[in-house]
Amino acid sequence: MAKTILVVDDSATMVMSLKASLEMGGFKVETASDGQQALDKLKSGPKPDLIITDINMPKMGGMDFIRNARALPGFRFTPILALTTESQQGKRDEAKKLGATGWLVKPVGGTDLIKVIKQVLPGA
Repeated sequence: MAKTILVVDDSATMVMSLKASLEMGGFKVETASDGQQALDKLKSGPKPDLIITDINMPKMGGMDFIRNARALPGFRFTPILALTTESQQGKRDEAKKLGATGWLVKPVGGTDLIKVIKQVLPGA
């Protein structure tokens, strides 16, 4: 059965691009346009096997989303990848402290993304 990935990004272009790459890689993709919408999905919908989140978004950014997602029952060990234009070490360290599994700097090619997902998601 295909693994489900939740993509959280306020850029419709980025979401479309990621969704296309991930679906070609055999994954089922759910999307959210900001951290608040993603959190609502985590609380109500089926549990994704992995989450990919942007950091800079309106309503609720990626850092707050990661913190809140980790506090939800059942999401303590779900892999969360930050995919962002940010590359500062301080932001990476903060995300890791909050519970991010990995950090990727945009743009990331589909093949590279799938490779990272296979490293952090058992059975992908």
